[in-house]
Amino acid sequence: MKIPELLAPAGSFEKAKIAFTYGADAVYAGTSTLSLRTRAKMEDLDLYKTIEYAHSIGKKVYVAINIFAWDDKYEEIKKQVQILNDMKVDGIIAADGGVIDVIKEVTNNIPIHISTQANTVSYHSAKFWYNNGAKRIILARELNKNQIKEIIENKPEDLEIEMFVHGAICFGYSGRCFLSDFLASRSANLGDCAQSCRWEYNVYVEEANKPGNLMPVEYDETGTHIFSSKDLCLIKEIPEIVEMGVDSLKIEGRLKTEYYLATVVNAYRCALDDYNKNKENYNYNKYLKELEKVKTRGTTTFYFNDRNNKDFQEYEGKQYNPYYEFGGKVVDNQGKKTVIEIKNKLKLGDILEVVIPNKIESHEFKIEKMWDIDTDEEIESINPGKIEQKVKIEIPIDVEKGFILRRKK
Repeated sequence: MKIPELLAPAGSFEKAKIAFTYGADAVYAGTSTLSLRTRAKMEDLDLYKTIEYAHSIGKKVYVAINIFAWDDKYEEIKKQVQILNDMKVDGIIAADGGVIDVIKEVTNNIPIHISTQANTVSYHSAKFWYNNGAKRIILARELNKNQIKEIIENKPEDLEIEMFVHGAICFGYSGRCFLSDFLASRSANLGDCAQSCRWEYNVYVEEANKPGNLMPVEYDETGTHIFSSKDLCLIKEIPEIVEMGVDSLKIEGRLKTEYYLATVVNAYRCALDDYNKNKENYNYNKYLKELEKVKTRGTTTFYFNDRNNKDFQEYEGKQYNPYYEFGGKVVDNQGKKTVIEIKNKLKLGDILEVVIPNKIESHEFKIEKMWDIDTDEEIESINPGKIEQKVKIEIPIDVEKGFILRRKK
């Protein structure tokens, strides 16, 4: 049995470092204009720093050029592929056959990963992509476990399989949605999704015998978010997924916070390592408890266990956590005083938890003392009023740069 690669999102260089700190084996990023999350901008310098840092610690970086490209994009794509080749990127994620042809024309050095946008749902399709140069297939999220097993059992031996295990689900099939383009003139397939499926809608019906007489459909307490999906969470299914022989487990969320990233990556890292050490006593509840401490929608296993599952509608349409929020990030240690970059208001008496890498149990403590970052005078509270607002506090355990703190509300 092999332990799958744990693959985390990197919306920035700093987020990549957080992902690696909390146990990711690899990260995936986008380019500034050619991936499906153009708001998570990664300029070439950011990509270079991310790849250089990852390789220095034995990790990998995959970069997405997974738009469905119009003809006027191809010169830019060729230049970007050459830049990534010079950077020695570990893989390019693509879905468009034309883009894949361009990658092969420019270089034979970069492994090609077929994006989930390509909707690979069979081993026949997987073989097609393999015969056209693919090293890895990122499966469509709509598959169930039996379909995934069939693909793994019948694929070419050296073709890698990657699947999503956690994060947002698009209402459109594998994310190939035109709703945003129709309503907001922002194409999801070119990286500028307006997340129209998360909007609130009012629906009206027209009486057949009275054209133009529109009557609003009445809603119950579940509201009017009729397109919004719950978030995928397969932490309970880790044993089955590992035993299948999946090569890489992917976490969605290049636009999520460093706090979200640290918590989710750490939970899956601990789950994978603990299962590897003690298969008979795997208990998903402690990992799920950690995952519930981040801001999220409701969670679902989607179709993994049951093709007929209907429990994936998120009627509230919002991400919220009533109990915890992002407290801050450790940026320096000065003796007994730890410098943190704050993300929400902190005051004396607040309860914070340190999210400890490779350990599922966080460490809870109360803020007893705080000092102004400039004057070193004791203060009672601080608000995040400017970019990178910092404060010094006492933390009763040893912490390192990059450790994340959550605050109990």
